[in-house]
Amino acid sequence: MAVILIFVLGIGNFALHKAVLESGHPLLGRMPWFVHMLGGRITLVTEFLVLLAAMLLVANGWSALAWAYLLYTVLNMASAWLILSGRV
Repeated sequence: MAVILIFVLGIGNFALHKAVLESGHPLLGRMPWFVHMLGGRITLVTEFLVLLAAMLLVANGWSALAWAYLLYTVLNMASAWLILSGRV
């Protein structure tokens, strides 16, 4: 059940991440050069690796990690809201 929860949260994280990348926010221009490689897709690869690691760890008995991934998702939601609403 925890793996499914993390997978669903991961889909939300990808959607938020993509929305922020496509927003054209000036904050994105201040990121280091390596973030801009492949049009910012390197950050999506990093997001995938975080999701994969969380799912593998939960599947191997680290069920408390689901709470940590939930916290990670909440922080992503808050930061995406700040960026997309223009508050930052």
